[in-house]
Amino acid sequence: MPVAVRKARPKAPAAAAPAAAPPPRRFGMSRIDTAWLRMDNDVNLMMIVGVWMLATPVALQAVRARVADKLLKYDRFRQRVVQDATGAAWVDDEGFDLSHHVHAAPLPRQRGQSEREALQALCGELACTPLDPDRPLWQFQLIEDYEGGSALVARIHHCIADGIALISVMQSITDGGSDPPRRRSRIEAGKADDGEADWLSDAVLKPLTGLTTRAIGIYGDGIAKSLEALSNPQQSMLGSLAMARTGYKVLQDAVAMAMLPDDSPTRLKGKPAGSKAVAWGEPLPLDEVKAVGKALGCSVNDVLLSCAAGAIGAWLAEQGDDPAGKDIRAMVPVNLRPLEQAWKLGNRFGLAPLVLPIGVANPIARVFAVRRRMDELKGSYQPLLAFAILALTGLLVKPAQDTILGLFAKKTTAVMTNVPGPAVPLKFCGATLRQNMFWVPASGDVGVGVSILSYAGGVQFGLITDTRLCPEPQRIIERFAGQFEQLLLTTMMLPWAERPLSGQAPKPKPVAAKAAVPASAPVRAASGGRGRARRATSSASPP
Repeated sequence: MPVAVRKARPKAPAAAAPAAAPPPRRFGMSRIDTAWLRMDNDVNLMMIVGVWMLATPVALQAVRARVADKLLKYDRFRQRVVQDATGAAWVDDEGFDLSHHVHAAPLPRQRGQSEREALQALCGELACTPLDPDRPLWQFQLIEDYEGGSALVARIHHCIADGIALISVMQSITDGGSDPPRRRSRIEAGKADDGEADWLSDAVLKPLTGLTTRAIGIYGDGIAKSLEALSNPQQSMLGSLAMARTGYKVLQDAVAMAMLPDDSPTRLKGKPAGSKAVAWGEPLPLDEVKAVGKALGCSVNDVLLSCAAGAIGAWLAEQGDDPAGKDIRAMVPVNLRPLEQAWKLGNRFGLAPLVLPIGVANPIARVFAVRRRMDELKGSYQPLLAFAILALTGLLVKPAQDTILGLFAKKTTAVMTNVPGPAVPLKFCGATLRQNMFWVPASGDVGVGVSILSYAGGVQFGLITDTRLCPEPQRIIERFAGQFEQLLLTTMMLPWAERPLSGQAPKPKPVAAKAAVPASAPVRAASGGRGRARRATSSASPP
């Protein structure tokens, strides 16, 4: 009997494996930003620390909602940094959690400590506390109850952006702030996804073919517009007289940078401990600063930098050091891109060495010494060369980078930056931003950072110091207003009938010379005195 053969059932098709999640996006980090990323060391962290003081309280939920709506439209604030042997890259953080980056924090107060002193202590502690390297390198801490309102402390790593760019970013999260312009991705544009284009470093590192630069305006953006136009390879200047002059000037400045002597030894120059203290002062009225500058034929920056030099010299004298005849060198950032492109983030600035005449007691002579030195820098290519050096160090291993940056640190005592803020008061989550300040980080073994910030009709100074070199930076800050008042009063007593058209200071009469207060003595305004530098009355000032 035949045996029935059972046909095998066809196997059911295997269930399709779930599609693998696409890998997170990865963008190469530019050489210059990589250099800033790797500048962190045991005594200096490359974080820009800032604080907003708000007139009325704001809620944590409102701050998080604003950050999610505005700040996170910048990709960098959703990306973490991944380093390897070839450099670094921005990688989308798949586990991004806003609560790790924006949270409320208490304000610890010691007995007898004011709220401002407690906030300064907190900012100093945060300035030497590393950010979590496994998350995007930024953090906001909200102090919900501060002087009748709130305070917001921001920490952002320098590899994300420079100070000019971060001012633009922070303004975008204020009430009515604008979103960043949308730009096509490199894939959409048909370009390789190889990180931000180092257009400026490439131009500098090339043997000057197709590039010439006009005189640098230290605080303007004229150089940036010229560089962007002239870095077009179709506009070759090879063989021209302008090119020859440019090459000669660049060579001169390169030699000058290499031959810079080590800075003057003062108690502000030494091996830092790694702990930080911060301070800030009340705003000076910007219109009065402008009036003094105009009367003397100097810029606002000349006036402010001379006050900074006088305040530092006066503090050193108070500590028992004689600053007479001494100078210190400060590295001044120079913006190298148009201000309207600050939203692109990244670091696009060079550094210029400025010699501060801390040993000149006469305020008129001191402001003219600053103006002369600033004028010398305006024709210099040193900021471009410094940018090129930083870009090159981004290609080196960290020990080699540290060695090169250590040479810079030996030649300077401080980093000093001047950032223009908005001319009108801003609001954040409905609360008026009455005062704000930021502190610039220092690299290597530099232990002093000076910040100058204008806002809503006022201009104020901030200072961050290593506590081993200067444990109480507020003692220096307190002298800034006095130094400005001294300059104002002395300017008013000059023999203006003899004022030359060139803007040079006339020779003071004996009465004016006697009126000048020695740099070692603090100047305090007499109530109601003529020429007294009044406090800024805008809503930027604290009550």
